Amino acid sequence: MGAEREARACAAFYGDAGRCGPGLAALRCVRCLQQFAGSTAKRCRDKHLEEALQLARTLGEELRALGETEAQPLLRCVLAFQLEAAGSSSAFQKLEQIVTQLAVGQEAVLAQEVGTLLAGLALHKEVLSPEDLQAVCMFIEESSLGRHHWQQNMAPLLQHLAHTLGYVLQGQPAPSSAWGCLAVKACLQLFQALPKDVAPLVWSAAAKSEALQDILRLLLEVVAGKALSKDMRLLAGTALSMLLNTAPQLESGASAALALFQLTDRADAGELRVGELVVEAHSIPEADGLEKLALSRGLLTCCRADILCCQLEGSTCQACLLLDVLFPTVCALSKEQKDCHYHCFQVMVLWLRRVQENLPKLWHLRGSRLLAKDAELLQELTQLVWDNAEAPVEGVSEFIQSSFRLLLEIYHLECQHFEDQERPLYQQMLQRAVSMPWQIKARYVPLCALVPYMGSQQVLDACPTLPQQLLSCLSTNHLCPVAAELYRALVRQQCSQEQGDVQAELWAQHWLPLLSQALRSPLPILHSNAANHLLPWTLRQLPAAGTLLAAQFDGVDTAALRAWVSLLRVQRSTSGAMPLRAKAVARLQSCLRAREEGVRLAALGLLCGGPGHSLTGTEEQLLREFLPLNLNCHNSAFRQLLQAALRKVLGRLRDGALARLRGKDPVEPRGEGVGQPAQAIDFVEWLLQLCISSLTPWANYQRKKTALLLLTAILETCTDTWSPERKKGQPPRTMAMLLGHARQSGCWDFFSRPNLLALLGCLQDSTNEIRDMASELLIRYFPAAFPETLTPALLQLAQDALSSPRVQEAEAGAVLMKTILQKSDSSTLKFLALEASTAQTLTNRSLYFAQHLLRVLQAQLATAQQNLLQGAAMAPMHGVLAALRRCLLQVPEVATCMRAAELAYGWQELLSSLVGTTRDITSLLLGALQSQQGPGAEQQEASPSFADMGNAIGSLIMLGKGQQEEEEDSVLLSEEHSLILTCCWVSVKEVGLLLGGLAELLLSSPGAEHLLPLASLQTAAAVFQEILLRCRHWGAVEGCSMGFTKFCAALLNHPDTELQAIPQTILDRGLEALSGPRSSSITRRAAGFPMLFLCIVSGENPAQARPLLTRCIQTLLALATMALPQDWDQTLDLPQVCALHVLQTLVRGAGLGTALLRHATPMVALALRGLGSPCWAMRNAAIQLFSALTTRLLGQKQSSSEGCLVEGLSLPAFLGQHPQLGTVLLAELGEAVPGGPHLRPALHAILTLLAQLQPGPDEPSGPSTHFLEPLLKLAGSPIYAVRAMAAKALIPIVPLLQRPALLLRLAQQLPAPGGVRSHNALHGHLLQMRALLAPTLGTDALPAEALHPVALQLEARGWLLGPAQRCPLVRAAFLQVLALLPASLSPGFTQSIWDAISAELGNLMPGREPVCAELQVGAAVLHQTMARFACSEAARLADSESIHTVCSLLRHPHPDVHLAVLSWVTDGKGGECEELERALRLTLLENLQSVLRDRGNKEFLRLYLEALMHLCRNCPSWSQDASQKLQGSALVCVEMLLLVMETEHPGPELLSQALCAASLLLTMGFGDKDALLVQRWCVILEACAQPAADEVLRLAAACSLQAAGTKVLQQCRGAACPWLIPVALRVINVSIHLLQDEDPDVRHEAAGFASLVQRGVGKPGGDGCIFVQGNVGLLGLLQLLLDEFGQHPETFSSLLQHLPQPDLRAIVEDLEADTPPSLYKEDEPNVFAEPAALAQQLLPFLLQLLEKAPSSALHWLQAAGPSVLRDLHYCQQRWSHESSALCWMKELGCAVLRAALAVLLVRARLVAHALRALGEEHGAVLGLGCGAQELEQELVLVQGLLAEHGLAPAPQQNTVPGELGEAHGDS
Repeated sequence: MGAEREARACAAFYGDAGRCGPGLAALRCVRCLQQFAGSTAKRCRDKHLEEALQLARTLGEELRALGETEAQPLLRCVLAFQLEAAGSSSAFQKLEQIVTQLAVGQEAVLAQEVGTLLAGLALHKEVLSPEDLQAVCMFIEESSLGRHHWQQNMAPLLQHLAHTLGYVLQGQPAPSSAWGCLAVKACLQLFQALPKDVAPLVWSAAAKSEALQDILRLLLEVVAGKALSKDMRLLAGTALSMLLNTAPQLESGASAALALFQLTDRADAGELRVGELVVEAHSIPEADGLEKLALSRGLLTCCRADILCCQLEGSTCQACLLLDVLFPTVCALSKEQKDCHYHCFQVMVLWLRRVQENLPKLWHLRGSRLLAKDAELLQELTQLVWDNAEAPVEGVSEFIQSSFRLLLEIYHLECQHFEDQERPLYQQMLQRAVSMPWQIKARYVPLCALVPYMGSQQVLDACPTLPQQLLSCLSTNHLCPVAAELYRALVRQQCSQEQGDVQAELWAQHWLPLLSQALRSPLPILHSNAANHLLPWTLRQLPAAGTLLAAQFDGVDTAALRAWVSLLRVQRSTSGAMPLRAKAVARLQSCLRAREEGVRLAALGLLCGGPGHSLTGTEEQLLREFLPLNLNCHNSAFRQLLQAALRKVLGRLRDGALARLRGKDPVEPRGEGVGQPAQAIDFVEWLLQLCISSLTPWANYQRKKTALLLLTAILETCTDTWSPERKKGQPPRTMAMLLGHARQSGCWDFFSRPNLLALLGCLQDSTNEIRDMASELLIRYFPAAFPETLTPALLQLAQDALSSPRVQEAEAGAVLMKTILQKSDSSTLKFLALEASTAQTLTNRSLYFAQHLLRVLQAQLATAQQNLLQGAAMAPMHGVLAALRRCLLQVPEVATCMRAAELAYGWQELLSSLVGTTRDITSLLLGALQSQQGPGAEQQEASPSFADMGNAIGSLIMLGKGQQEEEEDSVLLSEEHSLILTCCWVSVKEVGLLLGGLAELLLSSPGAEHLLPLASLQTAAAVFQEILLRCRHWGAVEGCSMGFTKFCAALLNHPDTELQAIPQTILDRGLEALSGPRSSSITRRAAGFPMLFLCIVSGENPAQARPLLTRCIQTLLALATMALPQDWDQTLDLPQVCALHVLQTLVRGAGLGTALLRHATPMVALALRGLGSPCWAMRNAAIQLFSALTTRLLGQKQSSSEGCLVEGLSLPAFLGQHPQLGTVLLAELGEAVPGGPHLRPALHAILTLLAQLQPGPDEPSGPSTHFLEPLLKLAGSPIYAVRAMAAKALIPIVPLLQRPALLLRLAQQLPAPGGVRSHNALHGHLLQMRALLAPTLGTDALPAEALHPVALQLEARGWLLGPAQRCPLVRAAFLQVLALLPASLSPGFTQSIWDAISAELGNLMPGREPVCAELQVGAAVLHQTMARFACSEAARLADSESIHTVCSLLRHPHPDVHLAVLSWVTDGKGGECEELERALRLTLLENLQSVLRDRGNKEFLRLYLEALMHLCRNCPSWSQDASQKLQGSALVCVEMLLLVMETEHPGPELLSQALCAASLLLTMGFGDKDALLVQRWCVILEACAQPAADEVLRLAAACSLQAAGTKVLQQCRGAACPWLIPVALRVINVSIHLLQDEDPDVRHEAAGFASLVQRGVGKPGGDGCIFVQGNVGLLGLLQLLLDEFGQHPETFSSLLQHLPQPDLRAIVEDLEADTPPSLYKEDEPNVFAEPAALAQQLLPFLLQLLEKAPSSALHWLQAAGPSVLRDLHYCQQRWSHESSALCWMKELGCAVLRAALAVLLVRARLVAHALRALGEEHGAVLGLGCGAQELEQELVLVQGLLAEHGLAPAPQQNTVPGELGEAHGDS
């Protein structure tokens, strides 16, 4: 606070001096500095500091006029601020610039002040504080005067640094080691900045410094491990290296460096000499290996090159530090330091870089090449680089790339220097990279490095499939960057060889198919990565490529549109403005209406990302059409990208309007309002109203979320609100000019009352996201306080919501309370029930709110103590706990208030009381579930069972109701049970989150640590321990664990050792409880017990060693390996089982990261041993632990969108990272030889682990070869699962190039006839062959010529397929192997396979004598395999004979055969052969009627229909085939299908397939005689489309619309079919329902129907059909109704079915009734639908229908008119006077009421229009009592009343039909 004191004194000095002249200028500077110091947000501090700097520059002349005496206070003030800003480099530098400005002419005064300031740092103390050290470091680094001062005062500074470093090392007071790091940093900067002053103190005997000698010793102790912090040790290594740089002679520095490395050799314990400084070796602690890393990193980072490369003293072989000392150390580090991967990688790259920089010196020293062909250095270095290439360490990819690049560059420079033309390293590295699987990231890094030296063509020749593999990489996020880099390297090298058009042709030859396929891909990730990473770079390098690509995207299919838009967007961004022609605009509009979100987003990106600061008229029109139709998209990513695009547009419009207002943008044309401020104002105002109208409570979640995102973009861009936490996007300084201009036009009233009420309604939403976003907008942008008229209602609403048993309502109350706190003023505090004697001021309002909430919580606790049932129903505690958590932890003003000294006592008292209250709550609730009441009840160690809890809750309910006998048992939980359980679990969860957040906030806030004294923290720790040990509910455990982790982290990272001891003590007690005897089960009964350990060890600082984790794991390992007792009780958990469960939890913990990998080997060994335990619980725990370890070791499976595995670790890399683990696995495999005496329970787990790895490079002598023989022997295992998994485990063992040889070996081992010794071994060998032959995604297939010898061996053993081989499974496996070698088998043998299949399947025909009379195990597998083989071969050969054979199999009587064929069809395997698909389609159609007639097997019928639909759905010629085969029986089949659906009650799957099949057959045509048939079909369609129907049925209904629905509409329009019009109307009604379905897939298919209908009436589409979005499709269907069926009398009534008829009076009465809320509300069957929005959407079409056929409304008017008038009168009466404030706020957020009012306004307008269309006389005839004019006047009046209450838009906003709402469906 010294700076603040100096500022006040300075301000007083210059204030007294007068208000003009230099004093005033100085005073202004001081004011800016005071604002800088008073700000908490960094952005605000930077802003005020920049203002002070600019002021000092502009007022420089005036300030320089100050005399010495007058300037001294200002200089002293700035220096004081500079001293306090030492923790921020940027602030210190700006203050240094201010000092420089002020020092002109006052240099002597400044030097004196700096000296006085720095001398005062350690005036009366030997140990420098962290703040002092920061000041020392900053003045050395940034201040020339500071450096001069320390030059003059070197000795005392060294003395202070020695004392400080010794004190830190002695006490280790700070686990974060920030103090120690600062001390080491000060030494480092001193050595670096003042080397000439330090050198004599080190290297001169006369000037030797004892303090510096102590510093050297202390730094060595830090490096050796006396400091726990890894960062501190690494920094100390750098400081030592910087000290060596002061050596005046190279040999002295090199000798000292060598001595540092030799210090760890205890055999030569002596002394270390650095110049004249001597350190005894025995004073250095025992090293742990990390010291070599610290020293190497320090030397390679900053040691002088001449020291690194000079010849070492005493060496006879030109040895030097860089090559002969550091390189062996680097190699050793990469193998030993497994927990320092990142820094080991860094050291390796640093070594390569220093070698590259000093090659001439090293050549001169050695006299020859370093990397000669057979040089040991080259071999070791290459192996080191490859070994590290696959390490899955986060953040090292850049190091890997640099290591390959530097190695090849060094090699290239050497070859050039020594003129060596043979460069075998290139080819060796290329072959090794190419041999690796494409999924391994390390494959592409060396390829990138090789391209500049070998050329693109040579790389592509070595791997012809590389472009396709890059395509696969682009669909995988973690492979995309390296793939894009390789693509750029290859193309760049190709372009460097050619010029002009030849470049584009060469590029197109290799890369046009790749880029075209990627841009057309339906996979979003592939398309996005290609468009963002490849396309922009390609167009910048080769602009001509754009024309070539555009020619590929001319179609109207989705893929072409998406690719075209992406290409156009990138072209515009790379080449600037590109005006769109009319054809392009039309196509862009089609893209904006497209069904696929990716196409729409790409088009929006093109539209919004244009250049310039304005929108063209066309662009604005397209945006105004697009936005209302896309507000309710279900995809979260779409909403985020939509917001980003709109933010760009708003920024462009704002900047353009500001430029015009300032007169700085006169260039743009002014036609059509382009670029004018009016355009920006009108568009933003329109968008604002669109967002506000979408925030009505009846809108679905998607619409409200999108509207809030867009509203956020508007307020961020178009207001002048400063957001300190944002680095970019702050409003322009002249924003007020534009705001004033807009408000003069009556626009941009962002904070109007309707907008405020809309956001307040969102605060009552049922979803967290909507509530939190609305609260954030209110807090950040709206005025500082709510209007006084709203505050009482809001407070009452919040307090009522806090008392709701429903979790969502209670959380809404918490958000409301937090928002009220942040928007409160003095009037707000009056409405809180506070003590009258308390002064209510805004400075301590946070404390008042917290006190009020605590009193409410204590009152609720008292209620629960008296009657828990009543408390859970009327006053549950979780709402108030959540409010306290939000108010105390999420409000910045509260944290500031807590640091206020004058309020410290009040806060301490409140927090202590709060902790005690949470303890009482926890004891009450957990005790209640154990039938114990109150904190004094005896506590059990573990939580109760479910039965115990049920009994306890039953007793509580009886007590609460005053009953003596318990009610009858019920299978379902009663409402009372649910109330008590919800109250207990949610309250306990909130307690954990609150206490953990409080500890984290207060213990890390300077000035607030004392608010939670030690006793309170111990109480909180006891609460956490009680919850985690006695709680069963996983949600409560998880929430409490989050809080406990924060609690432990805050304590463990606090400097107070007493606080650090709290979690350590809990850990010790937990470990003791784990190993001790107990009378109950812990891990099975309390899910929180293992979490107790995880939370504690996760709280340790990851930058340090983890002693608690190490001790915990070692104790658990020792406990788990103890022998089981002889008489263990299976009902209780053994300590060994508990230890395994805790280890599993630790392994799965995300917070521990890679810290567990160093313990992986013993844990894997333990898990494998546990799998063989005689105890079931032990085996169960061991398999869970092994599964967790597998995930931790290999990482999560990363899958692409199609679900295939795309990444894995190779086996060599895995073994390189865990060499000891490889030994463990090999030992287990070696003991599992088939035929051994015992089973190996761990065997299957090991094989599963190996099978998840990837093949490595082709290394004949690699470490993976040791696994080959044990796996081959496992082929003879008697267990089928072992044989199958051993076959899968072979894949990563055997590289691709070695597989033909192994396959040949396995084929040669297959027995001759009569030579089978073991069917298991034979079957296992066949499984292994099948695994090795099976193709994998993206991997090159084995060439046919390489497999030819294998095929010859298999042909010689063809008897394995015939009946001579009695085992069907062996025959099936042999056939599966043959199926993988189709191109390598001879034609004769292929024919013999067909003969064998025909013979085998022929024996299954009725009347044939079977070859084997008895039932054979596996016969069904053989028959299915044969059938599928026949299908695959027919698809491959595409000859008529094989196709005929497959079709005959469909008629085969045996179920296994035809089911196999049908399954093969539905799997989509026949898509490659159109002839086979057509033949199968004809066969299925031909047999359809007989199958439907004999429909005994429902599963067969379902599969048959599914196969038929699969073959017919996307085939344009299927109707011709159907006509050919069905020969007029299509409607007969439809009749039978309808009969199945109507009378046989099929399941959803069969019903959906039957509906689709019937719809497909109906498209063949129907006539008047078939009217009943079509109507029956329509009835079933309507039933399946109901919201309550199964999802698969609704999807089938949508698909059926595309088939028969379009046919109905076409036939209805094309011929005079009066009976068909009602059916067509019903079909359209079904489609309207399905366009509102909550399932996106259903809406997607329904949009397809709407698109086909639009194409049928001449809408956009041309020759092809562009499938439109659901919203666009809905508009098209409504327009179709109007155009085609507007005159039909039933059209009006059919649309009226979509208008709901709510009972408004009943809704209001229910809302006003003060009934206690129930815990659950009935869910809506369709949460996506918005009936009120649909009603508003239908209104303009209904009005136009009335114009066309007014008489159609008579019946409806007679029925609905009176009720509409009654509701209008009720509204006028109800809202014409003020209702209670609380009821009004509830009405504001009540979705049911708001929807009813919106529908009422629509119906009223419809009634008024109907009266006007029919004539005034109809009002009297129908008994309405009013005419159209009177009704319209009343409607305006009612809407005005509702608008005043925020329940409806103002009447003037609703003058145009259709503006009440927008389209509501979605794609």
